[in-house]
Amino acid sequence: MRKLWTIMLMAVVTACSAGGGEVLPTAAVSAEAAPGEPKDVATNLSVPWGIAFLPGGDALVTERDTARLLRVSPAGDVRELATIEGVRPDGEGGLMGVAVRGDQVFLYYTAEQDNRIVRYRLTGDTLAEPRVIVQGIPKGGIHNGGRLAFGPDGHLYATTGEVGDGELAQRRDSLGGKILRMTPDGAPAPGNPFGTLVYSYGHRNVQGLAWDPSGRLYASEFGASSYDEVNLIRAGANYGWPEVEGRGDDPRFVNPILTWTTDEASPSGMVYADGSLWVGALRGERLWQVPLGQDGSAGRPVAHLADRYGRLRAVANAPDGTLWVGTSNKDGRGSPRQGDDRIVSLTPTS
Repeated sequence: MRKLWTIMLMAVVTACSAGGGEVLPTAAVSAEAAPGEPKDVATNLSVPWGIAFLPGGDALVTERDTARLLRVSPAGDVRELATIEGVRPDGEGGLMGVAVRGDQVFLYYTAEQDNRIVRYRLTGDTLAEPRVIVQGIPKGGIHNGGRLAFGPDGHLYATTGEVGDGELAQRRDSLGGKILRMTPDGAPAPGNPFGTLVYSYGHRNVQGLAWDPSGRLYASEFGASSYDEVNLIRAGANYGWPEVEGRGDDPRFVNPILTWTTDEASPSGMVYADGSLWVGALRGERLWQVPLGQDGSAGRPVAHLADRYGRLRAVANAPDGTLWVGTSNKDGRGSPRQGDDRIVSLTPTS
């Protein structure tokens, strides 16, 4: 318990010093409010990057480096549906985000020349009818973004990275360093701020998206050497990279609602559950719980699973109310443990 409270204190100090003011808690969150004991769902995977649930309760899981799309049941049955044609894993790129809408499956992956979003039709265990709906997203050995998620407005959102070229994040004519919003056919969604796919810009490398019950969108973002971020996303807003890392108090840019030092987080997958954001940390090797206020503000973050499972990347809401959390210890930066990589299930608590 002493270790957990130490981690809490470090995060609070970071949030306050980076944010220029006190970050107040919105709920009593403590070690006693920790999630239920995690249980293995699936083991011996290889860099599970994205998790999305099918209407029947099974999950689709992407493996970044093998380009395999897996079907995983709540009981832990794992079946390979396909090795996705055209994926070219490279560094941080490969088969990444997955989203589901009815019998349609959307995948974000690194191809020969670009990152792209492809739509498929799933019938039983057969993946067919591939259609590229977005192409030309910059690709690189680092910072490929990759998260896909449907918002409460029914539109598909995608996160992209600036592939190590920070200036792309500020160029509204580039798809790099952005959050994109589109129809299921890949067209700019109605109401997008610039009439293009771009919804927000000035991002370094967003890998987590989540919505609260009021429909507010949050994104988790990797910093460079100082501060990782959670941002409250507004249409058309500029989040400052590469001019600002963390809080800049520059009227041209939107400040994050929360920062960590980069060794505490490297935040990737993120979901909303029970009044909090739940954020998987890669370098930080923990699951962060970030309580949210009614106005969308962030309370004091609490760390769970610290140093227990290694690098955590994928986080998803399961139909039964649990969270599925995937490790990323075989991604070249972790230390694989027996049974890695794995997906565990736990019950969140407020």
